[in-house]
Amino acid sequence: MRLALGIVFGALLLMLSRTVLAEERLVPQQHATIQAAIDAAAVGDTVLVSAGRYPASLKFKPGVHVRSAGDDTVGKQGLLRAEQTILDGSLVPEGIAPGIQLAAGATLDGFTVTNVGKYDEARWQQDHTTQGEHQPHEHIGLFGIPAIAIDGTTCTVRHNIVHHNGDTGIGIQGGEGTSCSPLVAHNICYRNMGGGIGSMRGSTALIQNNTCFENYYAGIGHSGASPFVLNNVCYGNIRAGIGISEGACPIVRGNRCYHNRRAGIGIRTGAETAPVVEGNECYENEMAGIGCEEHARPIVRNNHCHHNKLVGIGAQEGAEPLLVGNRCEENQLAGIGLRDGAHGVLVENTSTRNKTAGIGIEEDAHGILLQNRCEENRLVAIGIPSGGEAYLHGNHCSRTGGMPPLVALRSGAKAVLTQNQFQGGGVAAVLIEGEVTLCDNEFIGQGPKQGTAVWVWKGSSVQLHANHFADYRKALGAAESSVSASENIITGFQQTAIQVQRPSSPAHVFGNRAYSTEAKAQCAAVDEPHGIVAQNTVESPAANGEPDSDPASPRQP
Repeated sequence: MRLALGIVFGALLLMLSRTVLAEERLVPQQHATIQAAIDAAAVGDTVLVSAGRYPASLKFKPGVHVRSAGDDTVGKQGLLRAEQTILDGSLVPEGIAPGIQLAAGATLDGFTVTNVGKYDEARWQQDHTTQGEHQPHEHIGLFGIPAIAIDGTTCTVRHNIVHHNGDTGIGIQGGEGTSCSPLVAHNICYRNMGGGIGSMRGSTALIQNNTCFENYYAGIGHSGASPFVLNNVCYGNIRAGIGISEGACPIVRGNRCYHNRRAGIGIRTGAETAPVVEGNECYENEMAGIGCEEHARPIVRNNHCHHNKLVGIGAQEGAEPLLVGNRCEENQLAGIGLRDGAHGVLVENTSTRNKTAGIGIEEDAHGILLQNRCEENRLVAIGIPSGGEAYLHGNHCSRTGGMPPLVALRSGAKAVLTQNQFQGGGVAAVLIEGEVTLCDNEFIGQGPKQGTAVWVWKGSSVQLHANHFADYRKALGAAESSVSASENIITGFQQTAIQVQRPSSPAHVFGNRAYSTEAKAQCAAVDEPHGIVAQNTVESPAANGEPDSDPASPRQP
């Protein structure tokens, strides 16, 4: 017992002595160069660097902290001391790189790091113009020659300004059997010929409160890494504000991504790429607010995507996103779009005032839509063209005015719609060109001149069961199609509630109830050939305007 206490006491004394003995080493007052001060320093020492311009070729020792002299007064871009204390790669003989190599437990605090490698303005401008369309993708995942290198170690990099370098501004990569969980915070990274910050190969960094803009690739890029990416600002980058690829699984939360030449947040390359993207704001990007493709499987929740040039959130090329609680507003195309074989599950998203659809599912995409709200979108609330397939349950779709339908299923679409609410619409609430089942939905129109609630086009197939229709010209209008309509309740229609013309196969229309005071009103009018057409009744509405559940004298059509 005494021996154990002695060991603990000795360890505490050793720690205390190291703290007491830690020194400040001043550059250039005591050491002519920063590297000389680092070489002379011991664990816990701080190298304090006065304002000036120094060569950007530093190799750190473990546990040594290098800081610019001064307080935290804010300058034009970042801290004033970082603006005035410059590590310049142009002062280093050609071929010596990377600029700064960190070590375990070390700190780099408050410097400008620039001119490490060759910055190419002409190349930057060319790819900015083409939105990075011709950039080589093999660069992604390569550590390269970053201005600041964090290679398989845990350290701190903060309050630096990193710009106009020939590769990534701050590069982070894990190492075999080593921890790589650095803190990278409050840095400003711009006009670097790689990403602003790159996290790759198993790194688990905390990347927080950085500003990354106008970088050649992404503002913050990930390849095979799982960092926390919190509260950063990424704008004007040639590719995404935040890029996630090749098996990366970061948590991306609370970031603001705008004015990027492609997506605000871009997710791609493989089912192993499965980040959690939540609580971010993505707006005014040249493509999607959040885009996922190439079989990626992200969880995307509680983000706000608005005023993007294409969609708010988009998935394509076999991506399988889970989208929960996102808000997509006033995007130039759809609020949420699935295409080209994407499979998406959409839960409790809100999509409003987008220029085309609230939610679009097309080109062999598949969607499960649960309890979403699509309101006041310019064309349709939900559009499913080009062979798309969907299951819709508990969604609310509405629009005031306009000619397009609320829901359009076109070009062989297949869908099942249950317990949804459709309010308003144009020529129809639901337009069908495909195979559709509607069960237990509520349709609320704006009067008998509203249009047809369900309009079925030639060659289509519809099953209509136990739906409630109010204040549309017709509940169902179908021609040259296959129809089954049963146990629907219709009020506020004009003359004929259900009309089936020239059915392509025997139509079955039975057990429907319509409520009207018009003498010529009829519940169903069905052309030959028809199958079961029976028990379709027109009843008088109750005095309070609601359907009478026990009509005294139903009239047959």
